[in-house]
Order: sequence, then structure tokens, then C-alpha cells
Amino acid sequence: MSRRVLVTGGASGLGAALVDAFVARGDRVLILDLPAGLDKLDQREGVDLLAADVTSGDDWTAALAWVERTWGGLDVLVNNAGIAAGGRIDECTLEEWQRAIDINLLGVVRGCQTFVPVMKRQSSGHIVNTASLAGLVHPPAMGAYTATKAGVVALSETLSYELHPWGITTSAVCPSFFRTNIASSMTGADKAMGAIVGRLVDRSPISAAEIAAAVLKGIDAKQAVIVTDAPARKAVRTKRFARPLYDREQRRFADRIKAIAEGDS
Repeated sequence: MSRRVLVTGGASGLGAALVDAFVARGDRVLILDLPAGLDKLDQREGVDLLAADVTSGDDWTAALAWVERTWGGLDVLVNNAGIAAGGRIDECTLEEWQRAIDINLLGVVRGCQTFVPVMKRQSSGHIVNTASLAGLVHPPAMGAYTATKAGVVALSETLSYELHPWGITTSAVCPSFFRTNIASSMTGADKAMGAIVGRLVDRSPISAAEIAAAVLKGIDAKQAVIVTDAPARKAVRTKRFARPLYDREQRRFADRIKAIAEGDS
């Protein structure tokens, strides 16, 4: 049966891969993204486009109006829009923190506040919130990113219980680094950390399509936390079952960041 799916940040990266995966299943998809991203897309069957900024209440109101007018309801809400953020605590500005919170965390909150009433009336629905492995494990020099993504994980768990009486499922998606364009959104003051993140993304052997396939399997299984790939699962297990090793790895990473920032590599 065809589902009605809304994907924020669906013009590129994981969002675009998720759109492709949903469409391949015969679902109808509405992409919400910034105009600059939508301008690069071609019209295709089963996909509609709506310019929107996830930080804008007015844009969310417009999205709700479109969904109710066109579909009469929503089966899957994918709060995927996000930015790379972070940096060392004395380098990352409060303005960068606020931007990360407004997009990565409050963008998800706004999406949920907009469409939960629709799903409650239906007594059905699935909310999928893109977090990150950084929401489960917390490496150094990424405070703004780990804090917002951990917030998404926590919000998703809360909603999974809160919305259960209405038959609404909630999942948090937690991938490790994979090949995408997200590093280009990291424009903060900590240039050293931005370069490190860019290299980690570029060197990943995992594609956005692979992550999207794992997300859809997790949705089908109604998993509360979808840990999408082997490196992410290994990191979570290490933190849980081998904490001294995990701590040593994170401290080595911090030493490496310090060396790069000071020009020693």
C-alpha cells in the first residue's frame, strides 16, 4: 500500500537517498527543502516539492496545509534536515550553537508539533528523526553537534512512549560517517575541526543509499533506535561493553585534534 511520506532536507544527501528508497517502494513523497536545493531537482512521478526552512513556523504551517489539502493525512514524517556543526568549546561561537540547536533539534521539534495532531486524529503514523551516531557516542570537539543529536535521540525516545496510545511509532536514526554533502554545511570558526570532519566523511566507504536502505528496514521493523551500519554498531558496543577502550580512543582523537590545530601534522 502506498504511503504518504514527508522528508525534510530531501533534496540532497541522506534525504535524497531516502526519497529514492520510498519512491522505489511506490510511496508518495513530499520533499521540504530550501529553494536552492529544490532548484536542482527535476520533477518526477510520485514526488512533490515544497520550499521550506525548518526553522520557520510559517513554512511548517504551509506544509501542513499542503498535506491536508492534497493527501488528507500523513503516514511517515521524516525529520531529516540538519547541518554539520561543532568545534572545540573555546572556538565554536554561541551563534553557531544557536544555529545548530535551531536546525538540528528545534527543526525536529517543529516538525513533530506540526504533524502529531494529524497522526493522532488518524490513530496511526511513524515519525522518523535523523539523529547521528554522535547522538549515542560523544567524541571531542563536536559539542554543538553531539548535544543536538543526543537531544534528537532523547526526544524520539520520549515520543515513542508518549504517542504509543495513539498508535504512533517513533524512530531515531543513528548513522556513523557516510559519503554525503553534509560537511559543506559546516561553516564555523573552528576550521581545524571542519577539515577533520570533511576528511572523515570523504573517506567513509558507506554510501547514503546504503544508509537509506537500513533506515527503511528499521522503519519496517518499528525500531526505536536505528543504528544503520557496522561502524556505528561497533562504536555503541564499545562504549557499552568496553568503556576503558572507548575512553582511550576518544582521548587519542582529542590528541589528534590538538596536533592538527597546532600544525603538528
